Amino acid sequence: MSSTKRAAWLYLLVAASLVAQQPVPHPTTAAEAPNRDTSYIDAQGTAHITRVVPIPEGLSPQAHAMLAQQMPDQGPPVTLAERRTFTDDYTFHDGLNWTKLCPNKLVNDTIAGVPVRIVTPDGMPESNRDKVLMNLHGGGFNSDSSSYSESIPMAGYTKTKVVAVLYRLAPEHPFPAAVDDAVAVYKELLKTYKPEHIVIYGSSAGAILTAEVAVRLKQLALPMPAAMGIFSGMGDFAHGGDSQAMYSAGLSGHLDPPTPGPQFSEYAGTTDPKDPVLSPIYADLHGLPPTLFVTSGRDVLLSGTANLQRAFLHAGVDTQMVLFDGLPHGFWNDSRIPEAIEVSHIMADFFIKHLGTQVTQLDAANPNQ
Repeated sequence: MSSTKRAAWLYLLVAASLVAQQPVPHPTTAAEAPNRDTSYIDAQGTAHITRVVPIPEGLSPQAHAMLAQQMPDQGPPVTLAERRTFTDDYTFHDGLNWTKLCPNKLVNDTIAGVPVRIVTPDGMPESNRDKVLMNLHGGGFNSDSSSYSESIPMAGYTKTKVVAVLYRLAPEHPFPAAVDDAVAVYKELLKTYKPEHIVIYGSSAGAILTAEVAVRLKQLALPMPAAMGIFSGMGDFAHGGDSQAMYSAGLSGHLDPPTPGPQFSEYAGTTDPKDPVLSPIYADLHGLPPTLFVTSGRDVLLSGTANLQRAFLHAGVDTQMVLFDGLPHGFWNDSRIPEAIEVSHIMADFFIKHLGTQVTQLDAANPNQ
């Protein structure tokens, strides 16, 4: 995907997420852009600021080029249908790019009546056939923006089958439809796989859903998976986080001032935002499996990820947090960025450790493969 197209879909993602965008005459121009830092704190403690932020040193040239892409900070909103068409297109092409690095066999199927995408990596050893990863994709709960780019590298780098759950989407199917679909698939996988041979993970909306599913499994007294991955998520639909007021597609793109109160209402629907399944930060999290949290310095869900991990820690859950400096939300979807390859191996290594899967020495020795 060209840098121009990548910038376009990033902007489309941002624009599509706007609930009430107020039109303005034109995007900010170079002449109008601030060139110094300012800061004013009003009587309510709200910060009115401008910041001039260079790209951090140490990032790869590819990441630097991605962050340097210009994106308008104002523009017309897009319809949900337009968003879905665009995300379907770019996530498919992301999948093609990842397949060049991680060859696989991909099959569309259903499990427990739920559509799934099953990715079997080339070269999967016989010893890994009794293990499986269950992926819950991102996409703001209203589209599929990453089922290919989340499942293909994990299958390739763990040499383990991945079942990507294509759960029902909001607003047509608000909470708890996605949770119900994921739980149904997990229950069916338990008929074939031991729980200690299953991992559940996801990014963005899928990261949120991963925590929600874990709480629901506990309520149902179902056995927990061996481990989980929460890659840029949150666990509190009652309150927004600090990063949601600062980041859109990183530091670029449109961003409305935050509004207090419940978040992501199209997904939450009429459910109490403090419901313990919808918002796991209010749940009893004791007994959840080891969990890897991943986020980045310019991630819109940085605060949500950190707050949820802290709740896991308070509950005595074995957790790790990995944070990449300067990069935006979901940067790991782009296989052309070395940092995406690096973090994919970090994720895969965590799953390998807790599943006891086997990879070849060649796989383990090439973190940039």
